[in-house]
Amino acid sequence: MPYPAGHRPAVKKSIIDSARKLFNRHGFESVSIQQIMAGAGLTHGGFYSYFQSKSDLYAEVLTCFFTDPNWKSCWEGVKVDLSSGDVGPQVVRAYLSRQHFENVEDSCPMVALPTDVARSGKSARSAFETVFRSMVSVLERSLAQNGRPRRATAQGIASLCIGGMVVARALVDPALADELRDACMSVALNLGGWPKQSKSKNGKSKAAVATALLEFACVGARYIVPFSRSCRGDFTSPLLASPL
Repeated sequence: MPYPAGHRPAVKKSIIDSARKLFNRHGFESVSIQQIMAGAGLTHGGFYSYFQSKSDLYAEVLTCFFTDPNWKSCWEGVKVDLSSGDVGPQVVRAYLSRQHFENVEDSCPMVALPTDVARSGKSARSAFETVFRSMVSVLERSLAQNGRPRRATAQGIASLCIGGMVVARALVDPALADELRDACMSVALNLGGWPKQSKSKNGKSKAAVATALLEFACVGARYIVPFSRSCRGDFTSPLLASPL
């Protein structure tokens, strides 16, 4: 008896969803095909009728709401309307939100998987770049007219969001992680010319705190374009090479 229409795309999606959650939680190398298929409620043998390899699947996992309209486009209580005229600040607040910070399994892959991507082949890096370019495009179209170069500003905001979240998740002190997220959000909103946040509880300007941590934006940007040559290669800082 033939499968109903839509069966194959639905199965493929369930495999991708299972892989995304497992990769986000454990990393690419630590997850087996058997675990991915089990997470989708399927047997190991069916994998190769959908993907040639785990690396092939990995490239498809590297999507986000910037590129896939069917991807879960919000974290609990946080929504982003990509058709809105003020989508830029929505993206910044959603990306650096506590909900995104805590929801590792449904995290944007640019936060959860950057070190894996940097060590992967061209297809995975190209998929990562596509998501990054899409994020930059979304941010750029709602930037305020403040005289700054629009594309460069959008790239800086995107890298600040990605790098800030990567570093926040790597910290042990939850209070410091919260302070970092808030600080990065404040600076990103300021760069975009969007409504600013208030001062942090200790009286320090969140922007001032984030300025001292802007180096960490390179965590996100080093996988796309280097801030400097020293951000890349074998002699990179461990803060950039293995933040997760």
